[in-house]
Amino acid sequence: MYRLVAILLLTALAGAQTAPTPAPAQPAVNMNDSDNARKARAVLDQAIEALGGQAYLTYADKCEEGRYYPLYHGRTESTGIPYRYYLEYPDRDRFEVIHTKDVFLLFGQVGDIKVKNKNDLVLIHNGDKGYEVTYKGTAAQDKLDLQNYLRRRQHSLEWVFRKWMRDPNVALFYDGLAVVDGKETEGVTLLNRENDSVSVFLDQNSHYPVKISYSWRDPKDKQKNVEDEVYDSYKLVQGIWTPHSITRYFNGETSQQRFINVASYTPKLPDSMFEAAVTYDPKAPLKKP
Repeated sequence: MYRLVAILLLTALAGAQTAPTPAPAQPAVNMNDSDNARKARAVLDQAIEALGGQAYLTYADKCEEGRYYPLYHGRTESTGIPYRYYLEYPDRDRFEVIHTKDVFLLFGQVGDIKVKNKNDLVLIHNGDKGYEVTYKGTAAQDKLDLQNYLRRRQHSLEWVFRKWMRDPNVALFYDGLAVVDGKETEGVTLLNRENDSVSVFLDQNSHYPVKISYSWRDPKDKQKNVEDEVYDSYKLVQGIWTPHSITRYFNGETSQQRFINVASYTPKLPDSMFEAAVTYDPKAPLKKP
């Protein structure tokens, strides 16, 4: 019932922007002025405090190193791909899979990274642009891959706690208790004025996030897709409780697992780590010699 009322309110607010004649001034509508919404915010605030409070809300740069496992239909033949990941909130990151004589680079090395091997890869995101660096050079990231990445970022935990919660046009709903990944959790759904939503499930005992979930419709076949991300193995890193096991699901099937060996929250990373320029087009026809 609360969610239906909020959807109607959000639709009315969006429609008012395109009305041909100005409407009489109306008092501001507080979509979160209900016991249910206040309960939802209290649960989210409790999660932020459990994660580290202001330390969690204000960190800007994060580094991690570990192994990830791409899966197809929930199965993988990989023994784990070593990676390094650098994040600069809110919209810059760098993902590296680079080997030197088949030995992964030491954690903490930042600087002149050379992509030489066919198996080496660097993905860079800066704002709404994406780049893929291989031994062939730097190309613009595939359009569909970039769209999928930007969607994941917009529904990430960082954006939920730092952007969605601070937006006065986002409605909050307390969804009650649920068992997720074998844990008793409390669920909260956040709904924005574009009728986009994300649900967060928080451990009832530790208050750490256990899962986020959101859905979207494929623009081609109009089918609904559901993406989930599950968090586990929290460890305290520089005052911030950080998940060291992250599993992604697409329509109920495991699509990727990431296990973090080392994580750190660092001073500002060099801007050069997130800068890239396109040097070739992988879809361009090959030139004849």
